[in-house]
Amino acid sequence: MSEISIVQEHGLSPEQARAAAQQVAQKLAAEYDLACQWDGDVLRFERSGVEGALSLEGQRAALQIRLGFFMSAFASSIETKVAEKMRKVFAPA
Repeated sequence: MSEISIVQEHGLSPEQARAAAQQVAQKLAAEYDLACQWDGDVLRFERSGVEGALSLEGQRAALQIRLGFFMSAFASSIETKVAEKMRKVFAPA
């Protein structure tokens, strides 16, 4: 099992941060066929072999992804793509 952890600082309002997190979730859902659901300020997502959460914590977004055995082969690629998307959507306007 492989784990990915990405923290992105931002200066967005809570509403803007939630919209940015939703953009990240939509990209993850489309690329990796994930089911996503909000639980307060935490966006949880999962599918067979992948589970994680994107937490909005004040002025930062913290993403944790756990990859199963087969998906762990793609950990580096997944981390690069997701980190880039998070930088883009949480960047100051």
